[in-house]
Amino acid sequence: MGPMHYLLFYEKAPGYQTRQGPLQAPHLAYVQAAVRRGELVLAGSLLDPNDGAAVLLFKADSPAVAEAFAKEDPYVTQGIVNKWWVRKWDTVVGKDAANPLPE
Repeated sequence: MGPMHYLLFYEKAPGYQTRQGPLQAPHLAYVQAAVRRGELVLAGSLLDPNDGAAVLLFKADSPAVAEAFAKEDPYVTQGIVNKWWVRKWDTVVGKDAANPLPE
């Protein structure tokens, strides 16, 4: 089996808004490097409500790629994100599905 999809969920710490400004540029550079490596497919904040939750979609051979990303992300190492977890996402429909259903 080839690469699968993994979702990395972020939950930001209370009061993150007042502390994340100086870390935004290093975080975005870190995110863009993962995109260039072909690991990170999509990422962004969840809205309505905008409560500091975010989801990042990875395509990799194992969840270790998303886990390693989280462990070294400046937002995590500096306490902006206080909780994260990775879930395997069995994508079965769509042009980029990792495990497409037969037509």
